[in-house]
Amino acid sequence: MSESNKYLIVVAGPTAVGKTALCVQLALHFHTEIISADSRQFYQGMAIGTAQPSIQEKQGIPHNFIDFLPIQGSYSAGKFEKDVLSKLIYLFNTYQYVVLTGGSGLYIQAVCQGLVDMPLVDMKLREQLNARLQQEGLGSLCQELAMRDPIYYQKVDRHNPQRVIRALEICITTGQPYSSLYTKQPDTRPFQCIQIGLWRDRAVLYERINQRVEKMLEQGLLEEATALYPYKTYNALQTVGYQELFGYLTGDYDLGEAIRLIKRNTRRYAKRQLTWFRKIPAIHWLEPDNFEAIIKYINQHTER
Repeated sequence: MSESNKYLIVVAGPTAVGKTALCVQLALHFHTEIISADSRQFYQGMAIGTAQPSIQEKQGIPHNFIDFLPIQGSYSAGKFEKDVLSKLIYLFNTYQYVVLTGGSGLYIQAVCQGLVDMPLVDMKLREQLNARLQQEGLGSLCQELAMRDPIYYQKVDRHNPQRVIRALEICITTGQPYSSLYTKQPDTRPFQCIQIGLWRDRAVLYERINQRVEKMLEQGLLEEATALYPYKTYNALQTVGYQELFGYLTGDYDLGEAIRLIKRNTRRYAKRQLTWFRKIPAIHWLEPDNFEAIIKYINQHTER
């Protein structure tokens, strides 16, 4: 691969902003494939709750790294980095452009810049921390993280159990703060990243989120969550949409309250995604409906 003429078009942004539709347009325009960097869409059996694109939405475009892991599976940003880089070697033999998209900032960072090599973690420790999450709640784990690594505590999404548990695993295993591992320079890549962030007016985005939740429920989200309930302690299901419905299924509140919580928590999740991506200087922000402006921006950064 030549660094001068291979381009990874990265499309980031919050949930429900319109990444899927735009990326299909881009893939059709550039005659290429899409790689998903949505850590929730990796897992099987979660198609509705993670808004995996349907056959109709894909419009014949291959989507890689979607629906390929069992619920019980474990997958990290570091493993994703290695797998995607291997996949890109193959794809760039065929295409000049490849589209990478998702709302999981750490996974996008892993592909574009690289991550440090993380130490192996004892699965028993992970099971213990997940058990504590169920028994004591996320607040207790956050308090421990604040003591072990106050720097990362200020950065981490403290509403995301997977992020908090992962940081605690490293702190406990190595005896060092998790933040101390993020000091290396970005890795070089044999391709160029063109990073685009999608945004909409907040009121518009929040209404799209509310409508998406209603659509998911019409598609069978409650039935999907019911089928997944026996696996509710696995990391894959520590996410918005399922956790609220699990609360309904255990009788903590009624269905109406569960739906209200899903909408509220999804809006909060979108806000946290935007906060993450806005800290990345390389991202250029554009509206998803302005396809002409997006193509113009891409062409300005390529040889076309």
